[in-house]
Amino acid sequence: MLKIQFKKTDFKATKADLGLVFIPKKNLKQKWIDSKNFKNFGYEGEGIFLDQQAHILYVGVQDLNVDALREASFQAVNFIRKMPFKNLKLGIYGDNEIMQGIFLGLLLGMYEFNQYKSKKNIPTLKEIFIVNEGITKTIPKNLEKDISTAEILAQSLILARDAINTPPEDATPLFLAELAQKIAKENKLTCKIGDEKFLAKEKMGAFLAVNRASVHPPRLIHLIYKSKKPKAKVVLVGKGLTYDSGGLSLKPADYMVTMKADKSGGCAVLAIMNAVAKMEIDIELHGIVGATENMIGGDAYKPDDVLFSREGKSIEVRNTDAEGRLVLADCLSYAQDIKPDCLIDFATLTGACVVGLGEYTSGVMGHNEELKTRFENAATRAGELATKLSFNKHLKKLIDSKIADICNVASSRYGGAISAGMFLSEFIREEYKDKWLHIDIAGPAYVERDWDINTYGASGAGVRACVQFLLDFIKKD
Repeated sequence: MLKIQFKKTDFKATKADLGLVFIPKKNLKQKWIDSKNFKNFGYEGEGIFLDQQAHILYVGVQDLNVDALREASFQAVNFIRKMPFKNLKLGIYGDNEIMQGIFLGLLLGMYEFNQYKSKKNIPTLKEIFIVNEGITKTIPKNLEKDISTAEILAQSLILARDAINTPPEDATPLFLAELAQKIAKENKLTCKIGDEKFLAKEKMGAFLAVNRASVHPPRLIHLIYKSKKPKAKVVLVGKGLTYDSGGLSLKPADYMVTMKADKSGGCAVLAIMNAVAKMEIDIELHGIVGATENMIGGDAYKPDDVLFSREGKSIEVRNTDAEGRLVLADCLSYAQDIKPDCLIDFATLTGACVVGLGEYTSGVMGHNEELKTRFENAATRAGELATKLSFNKHLKKLIDSKIADICNVASSRYGGAISAGMFLSEFIREEYKDKWLHIDIAGPAYVERDWDINTYGASGAGVRACVQFLLDFIKKD
């Protein structure tokens, strides 16, 4: 992680290997910036311009808002990370929220998943100097605290990304359980790990069925953080499919690649627990992860099977590749016993959500429109894309079963993200209907290209949005 230092000197007087300057198109000429070379090189505030003579990296932005500066910071560090610069200096570009966004971009620009490479590119950049000059003339109050928050978010996102990117040969349910124990030890959290005997005792028949063909035993992970004076009790549930072959409803080869990322919801929950504990938010927070594989074999659960869930409802299986909702059904049942003020699940649940919203946007579902709006707004403020999807009474009919209480897939290919959310709703008790949110992160969880402040692969989707939601939730409640 980059080291951050505050300097009382101005931009020109501060010694550094490189200066980082953001240039809005509307204002190429700024008093504190030497822009004499702009005309010589034809620079008009677009893209990145490295002035080697002045040792300044100019990064063009559309505007000096938090979203533009966060992404520009990421691009800047990503650009120079392989260059021989040990430190860089940076001015002040706005209030604490803007500066926090800038530093989150800078810190994540250093990220690369290279654990499995024989030759690793080790960045030389180690320090960032914040100088007492810029768009505003003084360093904002409490900036150190907000930058510390950026460091916590970056570290938590990297934790999630590393876990999601780890291949399935290593990232088994036991791997996730050990990661949870490590997080618990580091942050003094309570950690409970339930094995297959525990799941059987809890009558989690749907969860156990998904695991049947795997050589790796399942685990139910339960982390607990409780501040001294919690203002609310919230439970998070994450889908932790460490690999999803589709089961007997086998995925095509091209669709099986990247299924190591089907644990993204569970990894997001672990990362949120880590961030909330380090930020010492006044809340009681529970993180529950259903960790298993969905494989093929002689003991695999089958289309036509009828499973019995912890909540007591029977489920007709018509497609074994709709397994995440089976695991979540039992985990959500377990979560409601904790009697939360708010219950949120995160899952890479449906390809239909990606088709409908694209790769970069999460779907927000539930019965409480105000709660959905609050999460959507929190995501926007945190720099994530999320949009509300509405339940539809006509789609509900598509998951009816002739032989069981409910079917695990809809009888139509259309509206799959919503019908999957409505399936989960069947396992939410009446008193928690208005307290529950379902977040489908199938689109942004894992993208095979750089985008926004994310490198190739896992993004940690849901982490920033949820942390912001929790901060807002305890303020209002």
